Amino acid sequence: MRVSVIGCGHLGAPHAAAMAELGHEVIGVELNSETCRILQSGKGAFYEKGLDELLTRHVHSGRLRFTTDLAKAADWADLHFIAVGTPLREDGRGYDVSQVIGAIRSLTPLLKRPCTIVGKSTVTVGTVARLQEIVTAEAADDVDLVWNPEFLREGHAVEDSLRPDRIVAGLTSAEARKAIEQVYAPILDSGNVELIVTDPQTAEILKSAANAFLSTKISFINAMAEICDLTGADVNAVAHGIGIDHRIGHGGMRPGIGYGGGCLPKDVAAFTHRVGEIGAAGAAGLLTAVESINDSRMDAALALVERAHDGPLDGAAIAVLGASFKAGTSDVRHSPALRLAGRLHQIGARTVIYDPEALDAARRLRPEYAYADSIASALDGAELVVLATEWPHFTADLQLPSQAATTVRRKVLVDVRNAVDTAAWIAAGWEVWQLGRPAQRPTT
Repeated sequence: MRVSVIGCGHLGAPHAAAMAELGHEVIGVELNSETCRILQSGKGAFYEKGLDELLTRHVHSGRLRFTTDLAKAADWADLHFIAVGTPLREDGRGYDVSQVIGAIRSLTPLLKRPCTIVGKSTVTVGTVARLQEIVTAEAADDVDLVWNPEFLREGHAVEDSLRPDRIVAGLTSAEARKAIEQVYAPILDSGNVELIVTDPQTAEILKSAANAFLSTKISFINAMAEICDLTGADVNAVAHGIGIDHRIGHGGMRPGIGYGGGCLPKDVAAFTHRVGEIGAAGAAGLLTAVESINDSRMDAALALVERAHDGPLDGAAIAVLGASFKAGTSDVRHSPALRLAGRLHQIGARTVIYDPEALDAARRLRPEYAYADSIASALDGAELVVLATEWPHFTADLQLPSQAATTVRRKVLVDVRNAVDTAAWIAAGWEVWQLGRPAQRPTT
């Protein structure tokens, strides 16, 4: 198919690359000329695991191209994905859907023949009905609107685009269903992915409910970590034990510093506001508790650092490993790692941050912090090491504990992601502190 992707940020760029990988001819529309130039060179404007490889392959083959000209895409493509941003409103009361409405209003007058508009952006419940009114009033006949929410994990966006858990399509016509089945045929033909066809309002709720439940699991295990801290229990063992129950599962059950990034914080906040607005008080109360627990994790992480240092943090030399909100992406939006580094900076600690992919983004967002260009430089002379993002560079390299021990002043690791192999660090002579677990020290 001839496919356009309108908006080529953290959602649209991986989606455009994946559509090309599935065999479609793709044109990406990105109004930021510098971002468009970078994409057309075959590179991503941000780090996302596997994205550069697909962009290089398909831009150079001619199957994928990028433009700032919406009219060019409107005239050429048979199916138009809307992948623009929907940030949280400044008042925190729902999404700012102005980019989505603007994209639809700009696109529809340019459509002169039958085609399908497919929305992927996350929107407030009730938005699709407003968009359908615009399409009906301004587009040519036989232009269908489908809502096809994304369920991508940042850091795995390419993988999740090519091998999703499910495909959800909120639609109202047989022609729209045919278009969805055709564009996703290479995925559906595998027989491993379910196509859930429903109405648009159910598709809107399904997306919000999925992220709300994931956030609930994260906040639940972090609440258990708080209890374990108070009782001396081990939250990792608790998480493993309850996750064996197939009704619960292990996914999303690792305790830590809390969720962040460009999706979960705004999605939970927007959904909480909306369900309260429509009168679902019980649901709003549950989601408010999820947010409250997540917000409290920063204080818990800071308290853990203070206990591990066993002395005032003012003037302490601290290496913070990680700036992105999770591994696999350079995204520092609502990053717990960067927030913790900021809290340490405010206290007066001499904090140095290292991240293998997100340094440029972190420097742009927080130029006042100190950064290192290598792990070795960050660790040099550190009195305490904080592992704040679970990059494999920090968690899977079992040589790191021994190598790091030669440069730090004190061998104390505070792992606020509960991500490392503690045995390897303890064997190398380190104290290891994790949320919801007793401190672990080398035996003598």
